[in-house]
Order: sequence, then structure tokens, then C-alpha cells
Amino acid sequence: MAIDQAERARRFAELHRRPGAFVIPNPWDAGSARLLAMLGFEALATTSAGFAFSIGRADGPGPTTREEMLEHARAIVAAGDLPVSADLENGFGEAPDVVAETVTRAGAAGLVGCSIEDTTGDPRRPLHDFSPAVERVAAAVAAARALPFPFTLTARAENFLHGRPDLDDTIRRLQAFERAGADVLYAPGLPSLDAIRTVCAAVGKPVNVIAGMRLFTVAELAAAGAKRISVGSLLARAALGEFLRAAREIKEHGSFAFAQDAVPYAEINAMMAAAR
Repeated sequence: MAIDQAERARRFAELHRRPGAFVIPNPWDAGSARLLAMLGFEALATTSAGFAFSIGRADGPGPTTREEMLEHARAIVAAGDLPVSADLENGFGEAPDVVAETVTRAGAAGLVGCSIEDTTGDPRRPLHDFSPAVERVAAAVAAARALPFPFTLTARAENFLHGRPDLDDTIRRLQAFERAGADVLYAPGLPSLDAIRTVCAAVGKPVNVIAGMRLFTVAELAAAGAKRISVGSLLARAALGEFLRAAREIKEHGSFAFAQDAVPYAEINAMMAAAR
């Protein structure tokens, strides 16, 4: 029996309340979502970069529209019964009411959570000023609370991804986002376990940490205080890395040795059949 959106939302919220950390991997299409579910993961999150790469585009504000991202999210949701949260970049607009509309439409797309960045998309001014950034999160929270189920809103402070490695300002923003009502806090690109530990100790809400930017283990991130561990575009890039190595071998050497490491057709086909 299919699990309805309200039950998915309840399960997702509960993951953030139980002891210990959990990993939320990021599929880039329905097939990868089904495989991750079969491997036993309990929730999924979309990746804006992974999706952009899958449709032949660069990542970043602008190339992908809100409707394209939401349609992609619908496909991930429809791939199984797991709760799905979406990377909705900067909310697809600067104004708080646009961000709020994005959250409302995310709920209508079947999502049970999303993340909103404090980025502007303008390289000359990469981050919103402090007060507008908080206002945008407050609007997103209000829209989330108006949904008829517990929608988990993640607020992101993007300093370390945009050339502003200011830990104090990152914490100031996250604390303000927490006061505005965000359910989860996220500062991608933190440079060390000490920085992660400092951020987690400075806030009272669950913290999402992205794996792969630094080669920390799940156990290390959990010990530092992380509640939720995502991988961003890492799985998509790992898959594309294998694809490029195989294609280069064919083009440059005229050989197919990579076939020895390919997953057998019958195995993948059986997994996809079982996932339906």
C-alpha cells in the first residue's frame, strides 16, 4: 500500500528527532532513487547539481527553472514511498513572497521538506544581506506551517561556498534562521570537524552536514554533532566519473576493459523490476 504524503512527512520529521545521525543520499533521477530505497535508506533529497548535469546543463541559479525543478522532484517522489526533501536553491526569487510560493508549490509537488539558500545569484553580491536573508526564511517557514502536514524547512547559510569563510557570520545567520522557525540548519562547505562542532553547539536545531567535501566518516560527523548527512551531487558525479572513464577508454584505447566492473544487466534489471 502506498504511503501518503502526511505519513511520509511524519516519518521524515521523526528522523530528525531520534538519537544519532542519519544519511540522506541525493539521487539525480527516478532510477537512482529506486536503487537507494532498495539499499535501505530512509529518506532522499534531490540535488540541483545532479539534476542539472542529467539534463545537460551547468549548475547554478538561472539555468533551471522552478517548474523544471519541481517536476523533477515529482519524479523522485513518485519513484517510491520514501520521504523526499528538495534542494530548491535560493527559492527561485529574491522577494520573500516568491520564496513562500516556492515552498507552497513544493508541498503540492509531494515533497515533505526543502532547503532554501541565502544566495542571490549575483557574483558581485553573492549573499543576501542579513535582514533580507532572515525575512526570506521567515516567509518560507510561514508557508511551510500553512501546509496540512509537518513540512521540514531547512535554511542554508552559504558563506563558505561563496568566498566568505566567516564562521561567526555563518553562525549569526543560522541562529537567526533558527529564531525565524527553520527546522534544520545547514552551512555547506565547513572546513573542519572543529567548525562543524562549533556550528552544531551554537544552535538548538538539527544540523545538516554535506559529506564528501571533506573526507569525514559518518561516525566522525555524528560525533561532531551532525544530525543529518547529505551527499549533494557526489553520487551523481561518481556515476559520471565512471561513465567518463569508460567512454575515454573506448575513444582513446579502443578497448572495453571497464565492462569487467560494470554491474550485470540482469542484476540492475531485477532490482528495477522489484522496485515497482
